[in-house]
Amino acid sequence: MIVRRRGPSLRVVLTLSYAGFLVVAGIVLFAVGLLALRFVPTGDLLSQETGSWAPGRDALVEVFAKYAWWALAGLAAIGLTGGWVLAGRMLAPLGRITDVVGSADAASLHRRIALPGRRNELTDLADGFDDMLDRVERAVAEESRFAANASHELRTPHAVIRTIVEVARADPDGRDVDRVLSRVAETNERAIATTEALLDLARAGRTGLAFERIDLAALVEQVTTDVREAAAVGAVGTVADLRGSDIRRDREAWASEAPAIRLDLGQAAARGNAPLVRQLVANLIDNALVHNLPRGGQVEVRTRRSAAGAAVVEVANTGPSIDADRVATLTEPFVRAGGRTRAAADRGVGLGLTIVSTIVRSHRGDLDLAARDGGGLVVRVTLPAA
Repeated sequence: MIVRRRGPSLRVVLTLSYAGFLVVAGIVLFAVGLLALRFVPTGDLLSQETGSWAPGRDALVEVFAKYAWWALAGLAAIGLTGGWVLAGRMLAPLGRITDVVGSADAASLHRRIALPGRRNELTDLADGFDDMLDRVERAVAEESRFAANASHELRTPHAVIRTIVEVARADPDGRDVDRVLSRVAETNERAIATTEALLDLARAGRTGLAFERIDLAALVEQVTTDVREAAAVGAVGTVADLRGSDIRRDREAWASEAPAIRLDLGQAAARGNAPLVRQLVANLIDNALVHNLPRGGQVEVRTRRSAAGAAVVEVANTGPSIDADRVATLTEPFVRAGGRTRAAADRGVGLGLTIVSTIVRSHRGDLDLAARDGGGLVVRVTLPAA
């Protein structure tokens, strides 16, 4: 926090400025008057025709200077009084702004300045603060919901492991060690996947990213190749597996159930952070594979340039029908197609599209989700062109 020495208030400064301006303007006018008096002859003036008398230069200068000092004093008084009143009225909105901004905290983020009047610099400032408070309030609410959901998601596998251990201890003779170890390992892998997804989400929200030119078609082709190679060795085919997870399934079972991935790759060059864009594409394909039910479905991945020249990647997958209200919530943390509750068959942690949304925001792009005709989901990401 910056510590500043107390200085004169802005109202005092403006008041002195108003008064000073009036006094300087008065001095200039009086100087012009004195210069004009130079053209008056010296000595008293007497008209020979009418016999009337008029004062000369010396008398006029003496009277003019006497009343000029009084006028300057009056201007100073008017400037101080009027300046104090006018400055108070002009600065009243700043007091309202300072009061709302100074009292803003997590418990009072609902307060707004809502400055009335026509648009000017002060109303623009107040509206800017109100917009900032709107963003902060939304961010705090999202962080609160995210923290609560993350705590629940991370607590669930530990609670399951504790229950498994307690059950095994309660029946030492009837315990199946291999089964217990298998269930503990599976639950632990789920907790690891959730933790890694949370770390990815934090990384995706960073600022100051290094951007470069990215060939989306080549990137999609490379990620798809990695997924197919992982499937060939019996991996589940998720992003977690591509990072080296030990979760494996029978190779023949995976080959018979894996959805077909079709590529339609047009030229599309984006400007972005290469690791994050790669993760974005991997999450989209992973999400399409994991939620592609019933088995034997299809995943279509397209890249193209939009009419405005932006780079577009679109991933569509078959699957169960999803209503529009559910689609609108899929980018929220830990929300799955079936809701927030994790089903026993769920392999995802509910953060794939949340990470995608965060990466898109960090690249100032657009993310569109829509239910696919006949079931499934269509996800379209638009990134700035290179």
